[in-house]
Amino acid sequence: MTDAAVRPETPSIARRTPAGGAPTAAHTAAEASEPRIDTARVTDLLLGTWGHVRRQAREMIKDPAFWRIDGQTVAEHRERVLGQLHLLVENKAVHRAFPTRFGGEDDQGGNIAGFEELVAADPSLQIKSGVQWGLFGAAIYQLGTEEHHEKWLPGAMSLEIPGAFAMTETGHGSDVAAIGTTATYDPETAEFVIHTPFRGAWKDYLGNAALHGIAATVFAQLITNGVNHGVHCFYVPIRDENGQFLPGVGGEDDGVKGGLNGIDNGRLHFDQVRVPRTNLLNRYGDVAEDGTYSSAISSPGRRFFTMLGTLVQGRISLDGSAAWASALGLNIAVTYGNQRRQFDSGLGTPEVVLLDYGKHQRRLLPRLATTYAEIFAHDEFLKKFDGVFSGRTDSDADREDLETLAAVLKPLSTWHALDTLQEAREACGGSGFLAENRLTGLRSDLDIYVTFEGDNNVLLQLVGKRLLADYGRQFKGKDARALAAYAVGQTAGKLFHGAGLRQLGQAVTDFGSTARAVERGLRGDQQHELLTDRVQQMVSDVAGRLRAASKLPRDEAAALFNQNQAELIEAARAHGELLQWEAFTDALENIDDAGTKKVLTWVRDLFGLSLVEKHLAWYLINGRLSTQRAGAVSSYIDRLCTRLRPHAQDLVDAFGYEPEHVRAPIASGAEGERQREAERYYADLEASGRAPIPEKKAAAK
Repeated sequence: MTDAAVRPETPSIARRTPAGGAPTAAHTAAEASEPRIDTARVTDLLLGTWGHVRRQAREMIKDPAFWRIDGQTVAEHRERVLGQLHLLVENKAVHRAFPTRFGGEDDQGGNIAGFEELVAADPSLQIKSGVQWGLFGAAIYQLGTEEHHEKWLPGAMSLEIPGAFAMTETGHGSDVAAIGTTATYDPETAEFVIHTPFRGAWKDYLGNAALHGIAATVFAQLITNGVNHGVHCFYVPIRDENGQFLPGVGGEDDGVKGGLNGIDNGRLHFDQVRVPRTNLLNRYGDVAEDGTYSSAISSPGRRFFTMLGTLVQGRISLDGSAAWASALGLNIAVTYGNQRRQFDSGLGTPEVVLLDYGKHQRRLLPRLATTYAEIFAHDEFLKKFDGVFSGRTDSDADREDLETLAAVLKPLSTWHALDTLQEAREACGGSGFLAENRLTGLRSDLDIYVTFEGDNNVLLQLVGKRLLADYGRQFKGKDARALAAYAVGQTAGKLFHGAGLRQLGQAVTDFGSTARAVERGLRGDQQHELLTDRVQQMVSDVAGRLRAASKLPRDEAAALFNQNQAELIEAARAHGELLQWEAFTDALENIDDAGTKKVLTWVRDLFGLSLVEKHLAWYLINGRLSTQRAGAVSSYIDRLCTRLRPHAQDLVDAFGYEPEHVRAPIASGAEGERQREAERYYADLEASGRAPIPEKKAAAK
């Protein structure tokens, strides 16, 4: 297979460049006499709790039938992806979350893990399968009752009923509560009338809507007896057996997009479309034949968030998918950077391997450390999700925590993926711009992940509000001494799996001597204090400024909140970064091999100190670090990058991707072979005595 990526059997040989040239480094831990990581053990850690499912999925997508083909037309790509969905059904790869009585496995965490691996095949395949089974099918399962399950789940699972998930509207995306589509109950016919009253209420950006969908789960304002009971979900047929819209249903194709063009995104609108009363997915709210509304959840707001919370798996899967897409991009860029040579000292010495340059290490290795942190945090997140959706740990508090975690982690990993894939592309130069090397395609496809399932900034605002609420609750009935007793040393495990998120801790100031900081760097406990203190101080500052809002008129209170919105979002982002750091630290406790633990601790430290460096202005302004210690942070990051350089290939190999997953010629070993061919050519030319003399040497004679 010519485009399969394989690690070269013969690693590049490090050579010291004389004075005047860029220093080179050992390319492997063995060359540097460093402790080696146990790559297989690290792979197991990264694949996580559902590693066996991830391996099954990776084995399946080795089949070229699942791979994206660059250069296809939009129509060809769409048909290919539809065919791939049928292959997923044949491989029983998409039914894990559904009940065993329908052929599923009741495995919520495993379902997400397997889904995430499809990003290495084709993100269009991944997202279209997510639309069919993670949104359309999940809405029937999570929001419907036994009657709906029996009626529609088998068809959704088998793909006999391709479906769209019709929530987002042209005029409302993240603000689902304000959607304009209505479902008005008619007691004379026992039907709901689905209607789109204006253009902004068209359902938009819906996978399966432009071509393939024959039904949709439609979210609309439920109106009965003149009362609007808020957003509910309805099963609505949209096309006949010939693929034509049913009466009253209309729509159009969204056309070519910036990425994911294997998905037939489209728009839908409804003109007084009638569906039976029983097409209301009524797990959380029902309408009797006479039009009487009933719900076990009396609060409309709580009912709305409960319904939407059942569909949180979309955000969870995007978090993991983005992290693994970053891993794939780094695999390509690091492997290429370990072979591609560029520039010598001007003295005729061998050219320098890209990854030997300090700037190249700075570009890729901190992003590699962040990707490790994201993957470890995601596995904790996935365990939390599995506990809630399996019913083992399903309480209101657990669901609230899960939704908050989804809202904070998904933004960080999707933003990181775009940044990493772009940097990886640039780090590979012109080769990175070729479609065959996948970085541009992945970058384009992953772009929409930052606004899928909620705009990232809106999600972080939700997290910020939760942090403010938790912060305020800590003060009820507490004196200053009791508040000071709150511990800051919580682990990610407690935060992911316990109740609540974070307690208020004592303020942390600069600690230790500058000399010790330069000698030892900032160790784990110091990183933790700095990261924790930043979250707590930022939340405290915003809370203090918003304290007056409760006494202000509504418009003035809204303006005050708006003035503090950016800082609140930044506090939420800092909270997510802290969770990732803690998850990485917890993962280190699962490593027995001393060498592996040592190297991964360096990786964790690189992640932690990169966060401190990114927010260095805050730490200086708020007096958490002296200027001397602030300078030590950046210099220690440089030292960590140098220390990790011999381990770079092992660290990306530990992602566990095989040639059929990578499929980038520049990461196939071909570049290394080209470099060796050039080296042999010049060596033979020199030995033959026919090598031309450089002009400078000729002039010197």
